Amino acid sequence: MSTVSKFALVTGAGSGIGRAVALALMQAGYRVALVGRREAALRETAALGAQPDQALVLAADISQPAAVAAVFEQVGAQFGRLDLLFNNAGLSAPAVPIDELSFEQWQAVIDVNLSGSFLCAQAAFKLMKAQLPRGGRIINNGSVSAQAPRPNSAPYTASKHAITGLTKSLALDGRAFDIACGQIDIGNALTEMAVPMTRGVRQANGQIAVEPTMDVAHAVSAVLYMASLPLSANVQQMTVMASHMPLVGRG
Repeated sequence: MSTVSKFALVTGAGSGIGRAVALALMQAGYRVALVGRREAALRETAALGAQPDQALVLAADISQPAAVAAVFEQVGAQFGRLDLLFNNAGLSAPAVPIDELSFEQWQAVIDVNLSGSFLCAQAAFKLMKAQLPRGGRIINNGSVSAQAPRPNSAPYTASKHAITGLTKSLALDGRAFDIACGQIDIGNALTEMAVPMTRGVRQANGQIAVEPTMDVAHAVSAVLYMASLPLSANVQQMTVMASHMPLVGRG
């Protein structure tokens, strides 16, 4: 393997898409800061990596400003720079009618999906503006829910629509500092979170139906493509989904 020259931070790296992307980045030669709430899961990800010293395990709750500040302080100290932030950590609420949803359930989703992504992007901006050579890339994990909602998904859907606005604002504000920001909307990649799709989930017409899924590797390769571009080029928004899932025409 060639000498490692790039550094990434992946949130939600203990499972699912976050773990798969983190492992692929390590395979591509990045050193990767693995961030998530569960240290044991992060260490499992690190152990699966190409080389043990490529991973920096940083257990943290990204919804907390002090925790995010501590993470990026350690990244700055250990890596010296940050080339890529994959804002991936996400949370969903129970699929119940909105009048049965507690404020605490709503707030928990917004705190992680939106505020956590904002806090990490804010800290990444600060680091990327100051480092030499200047700049870097932020990839926000949106969702096909940023385009069309599922039934009883108000907190998650609202948070992912907000991610689109955050992505566009970061892309605009980052221009002056060589910071590129794009968004990937992933539909039915078969991770543990998508297993219910294979058993049947509620559709817009109220029926329960099994939905097609795709190998998570296709989402991973899309993220790696976005990450591979020079900072003079950017994928602003990309949708990668199982071809036959009911997104187009949903409702």
